[in-house]
Amino acid sequence: MSQMTRRAWLQASAIPLGALSFSDWMRGLAAETLGRPAAAKSVILIWLNGGPATIDLWDLKSGHSHGGPFSPISTAVPGIEISEHLPAIASLTDKLAILRTMTSREGDHSRATHLVRTGYLPQAAIRFPPLGSLVAHALQDESLDLPGYVTIGPPRTIIRQSSGFLGPHVAPFAVGEGERNSSLTIPNLERFADIDDVAQTQRLQMLGQLNQGFQKLHAGPTVENLHASLQGALRLMRPQARAAFILDEEPDSLRDDYGRTQFGQGCLLARRLIEREVSFVEVTLDGWDTHNNNFAEVARLSAILNAGLGTLLNDLQDRGRLDSTLVLCLGEFGRTPRINTNQGRDHWPHNWAAVVAGGGVRGGQALGRTSQDGTSIEERPIPVTDLMATVCVLLGLDPRHQNMSNVGRPIRLADPNSHVIEELV
Repeated sequence: MSQMTRRAWLQASAIPLGALSFSDWMRGLAAETLGRPAAAKSVILIWLNGGPATIDLWDLKSGHSHGGPFSPISTAVPGIEISEHLPAIASLTDKLAILRTMTSREGDHSRATHLVRTGYLPQAAIRFPPLGSLVAHALQDESLDLPGYVTIGPPRTIIRQSSGFLGPHVAPFAVGEGERNSSLTIPNLERFADIDDVAQTQRLQMLGQLNQGFQKLHAGPTVENLHASLQGALRLMRPQARAAFILDEEPDSLRDDYGRTQFGQGCLLARRLIEREVSFVEVTLDGWDTHNNNFAEVARLSAILNAGLGTLLNDLQDRGRLDSTLVLCLGEFGRTPRINTNQGRDHWPHNWAAVVAGGGVRGGQALGRTSQDGTSIEERPIPVTDLMATVCVLLGLDPRHQNMSNVGRPIRLADPNSHVIEELV
């Protein structure tokens, strides 16, 4: 067992299909799908916080009163059109898949965010871990100095603060929260100038002895969490770990392509972290809760998204990393087809869109079809839980694998009622 990675254990410990009842969910998990080699080794989540108006991004309704002022443009794939404000991404549609019929019943920001990020609705006392913690728990090499789950940019939602019942070793490490610039530096990693190597070693040895004595007297989860945080901070202080966050090492022209915004530079940092074997990186673009002045705000945000995500996909491709990096772009729900009196759009979970790329995803397709007025799904509804099951399969993980929760109840990686989106795999 000491020679096995977490990924190998999760694969080897899967219960044989023949030993399980063949529910609809099991029929959706074909043996050849579960047995395929993992394509993705890491995940980058582009989180569009607030619920983006995907009717103005990925599924335009030009000519209808719900359509708004934006025009669709042709893309690299004949027949697929997206917003005129996403030209760089339009040139890359052969590398991505647009899921135009995502659906849930959750129109509240908090509940919808919990569902999309964990694959489960909130339930009593169970502290469900977010996708980032699940991936880091399964895939991250604990011998590495960098954390397995890094979040970049505001805001710090409750679900981003927690690793749920999986423990502090896969808790999210936050970068750039509250900053108004794009430096994304980590404060307090450098020691004081008058502390040399000898003094630093002596101080750490003394601290270790004190902590060891304290842990014996006050054993428990709180002390264990504190110790894990301390060890993580010490590893981050090592030169190679610190170097991951030095964006000045990148060419100015590339940084300009990503966009000199916190989101754009965060996408660049995500690529650097993935290259250093971080399992899960999340980059947030905030501001999509557009009840008012939707079209001006979506146009502004689209320009930032177009530069950051478009350059990220190209950069990963150029460096040979796109095939092994799963890129997800979505928010907690969409926005109403109907335009309100404030030239805004309100919450709309019934049908909305997400984008997936890299990591073994079959690109060049748009799944599902919505009605001409954008209010209903006409073909191929995709529940949120199905995306979680599909992510697991792309990473080589069995969605049926169980982790023990904080209430002593085993919880599957994906909801038992979910199905793999076979068209993507």
